[in-house]
Amino acid sequence: MAETTTAVAAKPAGGQSAALLLILKLRTFIALIAVVVFFCLMAPNFVSVGNAVIVSKHVAINAFLAIGMTFVILTGGIDLSVGAIVGLVGMVAGALVLYGIPIELLGIVIYPNVWEIIGIALLVGTFVGLVNGLLVTQLQVAPFIATLGMLYVARGTALLMSGGATFPNLVGKADLGNEGFPTLGAGTILGIPLSIWLLLVLALIAAYVALKTPFGRQIYAVGGNERAATLSGVNVNRVKLVVYMVSGLCAAVAGLVVSSQLVASHPASGETFEMNAIAAAVLGGTSLSGGRGTIGGTIVGAFVIGVLSDGLVMMGVSEFWQMVIKGVVIVGAVVLDQMQRRIARNARLG
Repeated sequence: MAETTTAVAAKPAGGQSAALLLILKLRTFIALIAVVVFFCLMAPNFVSVGNAVIVSKHVAINAFLAIGMTFVILTGGIDLSVGAIVGLVGMVAGALVLYGIPIELLGIVIYPNVWEIIGIALLVGTFVGLVNGLLVTQLQVAPFIATLGMLYVARGTALLMSGGATFPNLVGKADLGNEGFPTLGAGTILGIPLSIWLLLVLALIAAYVALKTPFGRQIYAVGGNERAATLSGVNVNRVKLVVYMVSGLCAAVAGLVVSSQLVASHPASGETFEMNAIAAAVLGGTSLSGGRGTIGGTIVGAFVIGVLSDGLVMMGVSEFWQMVIKGVVIVGAVVLDQMQRRIARNARLG
């Protein structure tokens, strides 16, 4: 009789744990719904087509960075250089549009077309990611230190390119064949900004790689248990190298979109963007210890950060308070993640 009573009493507790675990798993969707409803009530202009377009553009930039950051964090690393890469890539694109590629020996200047400019800029971002990866894998520098150092290198290089000045009016010239750069940031397809379509394509590719390919499984294996992954035949250094290159590539995409939207490049572009990328990934359920997270969750996390930032601006909240609120959100997300892991572990043991 006593055993029966104990079993019956245990069921509600188990049911409560399962319900709480489900809520924690859906916390990012719940947070997104909550912030949207809140700003709809508190900021009347928030519900408009024009504002939706603006918010979506901001979300896209954060999401580009967050996708690359998710891959890095899944391996147990971190990339603090992505914001600086945004500024550097923007300056590279701006310099190519305005000044081309001077070849002093021949006394000529080559002006690349828009597609070539985009290709060169993407290669620059990927190269910075490659350097990050080599520092981490070959020189065994801690990811935090390696990417922090690269943040300063990339930001300093961007400043040196123009002496701290802006490259303005990046529209190109018809006689040089380099017109069309602003289209990337201002163009639309079926009324939807081109940056959103680009985000959709990038997110689908990233999700497919993470969930459906051997390389994706290797990423999770490295983050879950690096030693076990090595013993099972995974080339850990290669996986880490590639994810940092992917992060640099994604940051380059963001840098191109930002410069295209502004039709100008400034070396300070992208400052603190790395914080938004980390926040989006963590809010989306990516564990900072590695091995757990999804691209879909990261995209939802990017929407939460984007809606929160734009909503606070529309309400006239001070930028200083915005920083405080974002910090609280990040800490809260980590606390909830730890709570979810603890409840799941107890459920398995029980």
